[in-house]
Amino acid sequence: MNQTPFAVTRFENRNGVTSWRVAGCLYGVRIRKNFKTREEAAAEKAALELKALNATNGLNTVATILSPEQVREAEAVFYRLADKTHPLGFYVDFALANYREPQSSKLLTEAIAEYVAAKEHEFEQEHISRPQMARIRWDLKRLQNHFRGQRVADLTVVNLIGFLEVGRPGSKTYNNRRGIVSTFLKFALYRGWIAENPILKVPNYRIRWRRGSAPTLTAAQAREFMEYLEGFQGGRWVPYYALCLFAGIRPGVPDGEISKLRPEAVNLDTGVISIAAEVSKIREPRRVTIQPNLAAWLRAYPLKKFPLVVGNFQQRRVVLRKKFNLKHDVMRHTFISMFVAKFRSMGEAALQAGNSESIIRKHYLDLKSKEEAEQFWGILPQRTAPAADVTPCVAVSAQLDPAQATRAA
Repeated sequence: MNQTPFAVTRFENRNGVTSWRVAGCLYGVRIRKNFKTREEAAAEKAALELKALNATNGLNTVATILSPEQVREAEAVFYRLADKTHPLGFYVDFALANYREPQSSKLLTEAIAEYVAAKEHEFEQEHISRPQMARIRWDLKRLQNHFRGQRVADLTVVNLIGFLEVGRPGSKTYNNRRGIVSTFLKFALYRGWIAENPILKVPNYRIRWRRGSAPTLTAAQAREFMEYLEGFQGGRWVPYYALCLFAGIRPGVPDGEISKLRPEAVNLDTGVISIAAEVSKIREPRRVTIQPNLAAWLRAYPLKKFPLVVGNFQQRRVVLRKKFNLKHDVMRHTFISMFVAKFRSMGEAALQAGNSESIIRKHYLDLKSKEEAEQFWGILPQRTAPAADVTPCVAVSAQLDPAQATRAA
């Protein structure tokens, strides 16, 4: 472009009045302007030089009511839309039509505190279990620490996925974390702390369990274990493990079914263990048949003399778990698989174990042979019960055959 520097010079008009002239060339056009004072001429010279500089750098000078900060933000937005097919107005209209501002801005720390308080109230009413409450506290503390100082509304799909993948967890752990965050964000949505729930766009892993995947003991391992218990610490552990292994009572101290079970619920006269709703993990009552070999164990080691849960349980049990490499729920898994193998009734197994038939079919069907099940249900104590304690065990459902019942008695 044809441009020259601008200069301010003194100019005498014909009428004798002195003026100050700004002269130069902009966009190929010669410019001459007169001003009454030198200051006005200097201001015009600066404005013309700015226009010339902008023209050289491809910039435009536009009169606008926007502040410098707003102008820079607008320029940044246009750069982001450089490769888009729609103009800026299209995206603004879309945002105005679909985005809703949260009713209130809530810090994540405060929101988690309110949510945990609500869950603790549910825990006090026994709507959720102690382990579940502990998991909620733990995972939400991790969420709070990960997004320290942020608001609930700051959580996005991208940063939530990043949080869930911290430490490269397995699919089940990832899904468990996602579930807790999901219920928390639903709570936040109902309270008006977020306009939409980002967890809905966070993927959930689909886990395919292979059939017969439950870890179990063999009949030989179960026999060896029970024989060891008879000579270990005076046999005080026998009732606990006998009920878990031969009745499928859910273990766990202090929150498992075995911890809540009362001795009077185990009735050797009727041959039934009554699991009340408040004892059951699934909050539904069920009745478990006492098989003849279990009856023999409970007569030899009566609950009146041998408590179900010994003192200092967790520390003392470590010795047994290490010696026999006992996995979580292995006793219960063994009971269900041996029950199905012996009696071939998934429906009865589901009723007594407190599971669904689909779970029984998926994890326990054809896991054990009928021959191994016969050996398992024939495991009897070396110690015999006093004659006064021996009473017949009434058959309720799916009992052993008469020959085994005679041997068990």
